[in-house]
Amino acid sequence: MSVYITDYILNSDLENEILLGGITTNKEEALVMLVWHQKIDKEYLSQFPNLKGIVRYGVGFDTIDLAAVRDRNLIFCNTPDYGTDEVSDTAIAMIMNITRGVTRYDHNCRDYKSNNWQENTLSELRRTSLLTLGVIGAGRIGGSIIRKAKAIGFNTVFYDPYRDRGYEKMLSSERSESLDCLLKISDIVSINTPLTDKTKSMVNANFLSKMKDGSALINTARGEIISNLDIFIDPLKSGSICGLGLDVIPKEPPENCEFIRAWKQREEWIAGRVIINPHTSYYTLDSYKEMRVKAAQNALRILKDEPPYNIIEI
Repeated sequence: MSVYITDYILNSDLENEILLGGITTNKEEALVMLVWHQKIDKEYLSQFPNLKGIVRYGVGFDTIDLAAVRDRNLIFCNTPDYGTDEVSDTAIAMIMNITRGVTRYDHNCRDYKSNNWQENTLSELRRTSLLTLGVIGAGRIGGSIIRKAKAIGFNTVFYDPYRDRGYEKMLSSERSESLDCLLKISDIVSINTPLTDKTKSMVNANFLSKMKDGSALINTARGEIISNLDIFIDPLKSGSICGLGLDVIPKEPPENCEFIRAWKQREEWIAGRVIINPHTSYYTLDSYKEMRVKAAQNALRILKDEPPYNIIEI
């Protein structure tokens, strides 16, 4: 049994235990590949003449050339179920921060005087039960966000043309028949779709113009769903968007655009209203271990000629 880990994992003891010592550094003898960020294309695959399958440690597979995988007739799987709670919890934390003004108050109150300390309220804040959370993409993570938001008290609506009719009843949520309709009625929009040809650069100036005035946007999905970060400058300055929570951005680490410069310099129009995390919503010690265990177990199934889980049809 020979499994090759392409990148990122420096200590493979966990995988080696599951694979009964089957981790190899020899590309020619490798039968299964475990992939983190490595770009997988035809040229890279040519180094692995005996490969049977590939298992992606995480959910997304934008760095995998699916045509090259198909040409080699390889099994390809991802690991989509390891960090559902972590990502949805991050989205909920960003949503609650925006709706309660937590970081805005933290920024503003540094200059408050003692005699008017408590009276400096954000007048536009509204109670949760009067707000609508719109979720774009109601799969594992989007569905988890909806359930958690409903428990807090939000009204919820989702847009997902790939979910069967009646799925909204399982979530006890409203279904929007169009993206435009969801944007029009939502006070907060949470993006939870995969990166595809249809969703790449979906969030652009036109998208933002259709959002409800004074609403907020959360993206814990894929950075390239946003066309570029500078599209948020005018809406944030004008107040047509009240807040922004990003776990992912189009270029990671961020490119030196006007928006990022303003964020780094904590300019007044952005301070307290924008949260950027370094693509870490997936992580807890527990989810990291779960991801590695499940990926290694799936690799073992391929090695043993057992049907693996989460096969990506290509």
